[in-house]
Amino acid sequence: MARGIFNSPVVRWFNAAAVGLTRLPGLDRLIGHGVVVIRYTGRRSGRTFETPVSVRRDGTQVTINVMTPDSKNWWRNFLGAGGPITLVNLDGKDHTGHAVAHRDGQGKVAVTVRLDEP
Repeated sequence: MARGIFNSPVVRWFNAAAVGLTRLPGLDRLIGHGVVVIRYTGRRSGRTFETPVSVRRDGTQVTINVMTPDSKNWWRNFLGAGGPITLVNLDGKDHTGHAVAHRDGQGKVAVTVRLDEP
């Protein structure tokens, strides 16, 4: 049942609105440095997707803790060997990197992004 809630048109609209808001100049100060938009290519569809996420950065590594992972699909694009990702407007500019998703024994999912050299 939760899967339906998170795949609903309302959530898709909210995510699209959040992505748009992150592109407004100066709004990043209000939103905070912990929220960015990720851009990635779907593993099956080949389409480009963007979604807002909360991140924690430590040097060249960024961690995305996926809230309610069983109701979301985007992180599954980074299982196994992982794949390329772009973090939009992280610290004022776009950063590319390689993301790998991990699920722990308690079912929690974290996506670790190793940023490319500038």
